[in-house]
Amino acid sequence: MEWAFGLVLLVSVAVALAAGARRLGLGEPFVLTVAGVIGSYLPLVPEFDVEPELVLLGLLPPLLYTTAIRTSLVDFRPKKTSITLLSVGLVLFTAFAVGAVVYQLLPVPFSAAVAIGAIVAPPDAVAATAVARRVGMPRRIVTLLEGESLFNDATALVTLRTAVAAMAGSVTLWEAGASFLGAAGGGALIGGVAAMLLVVLRRRISDPVLDTSVSLLAPWIAYLPAEGVHASGVIAVVTCGLILGHGAPQWQSAASRIAEHTNWRTIQFLLESAVFLLIGLQVRHLVEEAWHSGLSHSTLLLTCAAVLVTVIVVRPVWVFPATYGAWRIEGRRQGKPKPEWTGPAVVSWAGMRGVVTLAAALLLPSDTPELATLRLLAVVVVGGTLLLQGLSLPRLVRLLRLRGPSRAEDLLQEANLLQQATAAGLAALEENIAPETPPDVVDALRNRVVMRARSAWELLGRSESQRVTPSGEYRRLRLAMLAAERETVLRIRDSGQVDQEVLQAVMATLDIEESTIDRVAQAEGDDGTPLRSPVTAGACEHLREAPCVRVPDTPDACGECLDEGLVWVHLRMCLDCGHVACCDSSPGNHATKHFNNTGHPVMRSVEPGESWRWCYLDELLG
Repeated sequence: MEWAFGLVLLVSVAVALAAGARRLGLGEPFVLTVAGVIGSYLPLVPEFDVEPELVLLGLLPPLLYTTAIRTSLVDFRPKKTSITLLSVGLVLFTAFAVGAVVYQLLPVPFSAAVAIGAIVAPPDAVAATAVARRVGMPRRIVTLLEGESLFNDATALVTLRTAVAAMAGSVTLWEAGASFLGAAGGGALIGGVAAMLLVVLRRRISDPVLDTSVSLLAPWIAYLPAEGVHASGVIAVVTCGLILGHGAPQWQSAASRIAEHTNWRTIQFLLESAVFLLIGLQVRHLVEEAWHSGLSHSTLLLTCAAVLVTVIVVRPVWVFPATYGAWRIEGRRQGKPKPEWTGPAVVSWAGMRGVVTLAAALLLPSDTPELATLRLLAVVVVGGTLLLQGLSLPRLVRLLRLRGPSRAEDLLQEANLLQQATAAGLAALEENIAPETPPDVVDALRNRVVMRARSAWELLGRSESQRVTPSGEYRRLRLAMLAAERETVLRIRDSGQVDQEVLQAVMATLDIEESTIDRVAQAEGDDGTPLRSPVTAGACEHLREAPCVRVPDTPDACGECLDEGLVWVHLRMCLDCGHVACCDSSPGNHATKHFNNTGHPVMRSVEPGESWRWCYLDELLG
């Protein structure tokens, strides 16, 4: 009973602190860790002994899985070289750099020094992405950090396992390399097999409850067999999650995908919050144990400072050459411009450590020389990186003026995508109309998909004076109707006139429709602030007076991209001179550069099915 009360209290405090940190705009990992440190010194707070199996078996698989199923394989593939250099190369480089420092300062064998190096080597994407969500890092950086975190834990744990084996006996370099490759390859193979088995099973499940239950078991279905044959369970979980996440639209129903997304977001929030609080609660015990270990206090403090500095310094030493090396290997061939130095600078500073470092420190054998000091080093690295890098990373992003994802740009892409999807849906509608199909049904379907696409454009095209859009007014009125409908259903429920199962079915119908409306309304922002102004009478003289230039049947290529060896994404055409250039989603941004060079204010899309125009001077969409 006592442990159950402690667990409930731990999770409750963690959730409350995380919610408070979000409300105040502070970094959740830092706030939770500091609160844990403070709590560890309070007399009423019991000592929490974290078993490594709890973290490695109970926490790590679901945390990795929830990140993997949300990771896009399409975004992952172009960055595979960069991610490999970070998740494998940087981890090994850090492990041996820290090992060399520890070997010089502490009376431990080199294998033990490399072991602690492997423990502190892998950064935690939970901390980095928490900051990224708050300050709005560019998506390419967030993708790189998340991709790194998916595989660096496996590299670190396999390296630790090899170093521990070397402590017990002699291990040659060839044996260590073979062990590493076998663990990685075996984990990937088992993860792929587990994913295929789950795909076969989930294709036969239509009930969202059963499908979500299988999803909750997926991390351990991949992890346990891999660990059982001494392969990498981490890589097995990541491989399984990447495959299942990428193929979910093909073999899962919409209801199952929504349920899975909601459940895993909740699990991720609870586990991340509890983990960082647990890290802080370990501090007092580890500090006292190391302080009384017999090692001189000056050596202890010097080693802690030296390891922390080494961990921070070796990352940019590796990241900058690796970034430009990866560009030479794959980026230049794909037509990508040479990376600016600001991106590697942020990646270099996003090296906060977290749960894996804490758990791995507990895996060191009990007969390891200077065990208490080595474990303290892990805590110092976690706390030091969260304090120094976690607090300063938002300021660095703002100082370097790195622009994060724009809601307006996202909605523009969403509107374009919905327009293409709507065109395909309308074409399918026309093909499947039967002679006996009532015209009212066809009109209702046509109006529904057209209104959905139109609502996305309305989000981009309303002014301060135009506070009400047709779709917005539809949502407002429909929500009022739903509230009245729900009130009536509840009144009938309380009267006992209808069976409970019937009531639940009706309430589920109302809830599904309301949740759909709420998700659409969230795109507008909580305050209803308009993202772009519309072209109304007199709103923008440039759009109103833009010359009518005939759109070519087959738009020309972007000439600047051809000259520079780049690949464009979408094409735009200047309405003054007819020049065709690439959009801001393309590497060259030549449409914007054309405006800067010529001053021609209005361009339009020449992509199939798109007819919108954009004024650079007034920043208005029409």
